[in-house]
Amino acid sequence: MYSSVFEEPMPAEGPCPFELPEWIACAPFEHYLGMRIEEASEGRAVLSMPFRVKLAQGKGLMHGGAITSLADTAVAMAIKTILPDGSHFATVELSLSFHAPVRSGIVRAVATIVERDERTIKGKAEVFDDKGVKTATFHSTFRVKRPQ
Repeated sequence: MYSSVFEEPMPAEGPCPFELPEWIACAPFEHYLGMRIEEASEGRAVLSMPFRVKLAQGKGLMHGGAITSLADTAVAMAIKTILPDGSHFATVELSLSFHAPVRSGIVRAVATIVERDERTIKGKAEVFDDKGVKTATFHSTFRVKRPQ
């Protein structure tokens, strides 16, 4: 979907060189990692990602950055289900605790919104391997841009 623009430099100003096909959709980075949105509604989202060699660290386990990206994106998709289309928001804080390594297969992140006020949304994601073992727990805080 985005492969034709993967190697293009991101412009500092002007229009974005890509467009999301819909409000709840994977962006180029998420598409590159192989993420798939399985479900997203009412403050909850489930995303999956296959463990491909490009996501491995030096000893052959899934890289922690890939797991973090999946969890962060899952929370963002959960947030998108409660905000109006086109809202702007970003991660301002995150933490992740690893419980077990990912060695192969499909990894799933189950995300929920745990707290919300006018501009701050806190979320949680639990990451599971394809055997159902919880591999990580993720917590994040997002900030919603003020209306113009």
